[in-house]
Amino acid sequence: MRIGAHVDPASPLEEAAARGAEAVQFFLTDPQGYKTPKPREDAAALRESEVDVYVHAPYIVNVASPNNRIRIPSRKLLMAHAKAAAELGAKGLIVHGGHVGQGADIAAGFDNWRKAFEYAESDGGLPLPILIENTAGGDNACARRFDDLARLWEAVGSFGAGFCLDTCHAFAGGEDLVGVVDRVKAITGRIDLIHANDSKGGFDSGQDRHDNLGNGKIDPELIVAAIRAAGAPAVVETPGGAEGQTADITLLRERTGR
Repeated sequence: MRIGAHVDPASPLEEAAARGAEAVQFFLTDPQGYKTPKPREDAAALRESEVDVYVHAPYIVNVASPNNRIRIPSRKLLMAHAKAAAELGAKGLIVHGGHVGQGADIAAGFDNWRKAFEYAESDGGLPLPILIENTAGGDNACARRFDDLARLWEAVGSFGAGFCLDTCHAFAGGEDLVGVVDRVKAITGRIDLIHANDSKGGFDSGQDRHDNLGNGKIDPELIVAAIRAAGAPAVVETPGGAEGQTADITLLRERTGR
């Protein structure tokens, strides 16, 4: 049960050391752009480090979209980031569940997710686990409500998809954090990573606004309980730089007995 943080991509291992983190997560490119990742000079150091590495795909990736101009580039970008992340020895590539937009049939989004995995297989296969993350809001989101998540898993579970549980997203998305791990595992059979975030927005607000643990609307003990129950690594994606995230990591270690 390793605990770490989402950090600036310039020097992830230095950022990890500054926080006493056992894991780091970072973007390889602008999270709002379609650029293909370039080789990193620190690739060997990241592969050989004892720090666990996770890569977050750009926010702009939406393989569920019914819009060809979004969906097709998203598939290609997902593969490009998967290959680049694998070169760094990353343990997973996190990608948001996506949405189909207002007025569209959400069933098409689940089918498009299935096609994305089929596309990956036709392109040589995925070189590392794809961890689909639950989201806080969005019109016809594929992974906000857990009943929709169940339908998504019917489409992608057989491809070996992994799952990343974000506590802020679940809370703001309208899912009770009491017993959340059992409910997720009943659907996915697994939780590979936890994004341990407090929420500035209220329950079911649909607001994706992270806060430091104990400063937002979520009882920190619910986040701690989720980490204990999942037995999965945890990454804080919280504000405050090294100081704020170190405090969050310390809180989690103390309360989980890590």
